[in-house]
Amino acid sequence: MLKKSALRRILLASLALIILLIIYFFPTEDEFIEESVTYIDSIEMPIFLLDKNNYVARTTIVKNKEETLDIIKEIVDALTIGGSKSNYIPENFKAIIPKNTKLIDLSLSEGLLKLNFSKEFLTIDKLYEEKMIESLIYSLTEINDVNKLMIFVEGEQLIRLPNSNKKLPNTLDKNYGINKIYNLDSIKDTSKTTVYYLSKDNDFYYYVPVTEITNDDTERVEVIIKNLQSTPIYHTNLISYLKASAVLQNYELLEDKISLSFNNYLLANLDEKEILEEVKYSIALSLRDTYNVKEVSFSVDDELIDTIGL
Repeated sequence: MLKKSALRRILLASLALIILLIIYFFPTEDEFIEESVTYIDSIEMPIFLLDKNNYVARTTIVKNKEETLDIIKEIVDALTIGGSKSNYIPENFKAIIPKNTKLIDLSLSEGLLKLNFSKEFLTIDKLYEEKMIESLIYSLTEINDVNKLMIFVEGEQLIRLPNSNKKLPNTLDKNYGINKIYNLDSIKDTSKTTVYYLSKDNDFYYYVPVTEITNDDTERVEVIIKNLQSTPIYHTNLISYLKASAVLQNYELLEDKISLSFNNYLLANLDEKEILEEVKYSIALSLRDTYNVKEVSFSVDDELIDTIGL
């Protein structure tokens, strides 16, 4: 009997303690202290790195700086093997500028960016020397203030690739091309068309631009759509989701924008009139790099569906 009484007292004391703790840790509505929590959104910026298939591919890294020259330094650092930012690049992507390369100085005036590297820049392997130039051009011209580049090494302009001795243009822009494929019958009357395909690493999708150099005089917007309508056989690991039945009915190219009109097979969902993001951006990025446009609009049967600013 005494044992049961003692147990009852212990149980009551425990319940009282629990009630006090609840009152203490969960105050009444009037006793709540208002707290504010600030969330910092990280801003990503595009960068072109080597993927596992040795394509120069478009992915992103987090931007920590706001001033243009500081952003340029961040990108160059991320592109450099062993750079402080290179540890933050996405998995299965690689930096390409040789280890220990230093960016001695840089200047930016009226859209022309001049980069002066240390001599280690020239130690690039022959297999990657052109890809390194492509990576720099495409990464840095993603910055709004940068239109073209000039590369210097220890103060002397780089006019030829260090291993192949291939001549470089005086200024470098996206017309240089990327992941280039040559399909030529003649070295005269050539045209370049850059098409953005998708590639996949596990569940991560990213874009791979390919510049095809041909003697074909077909309007390049038509070439882009035709190439995206089916995955090219010479790039078996690249993907396009544009249906072969999606017909480009009309287009209008203005100074800095282009309007495209398709049949309804462009749509992924007829009821909601949606276009797959992967389709929109494959087309829009391809047109941006080929025509230097800043806006692409998509219509279906003359009804505006979407517009993308670039």
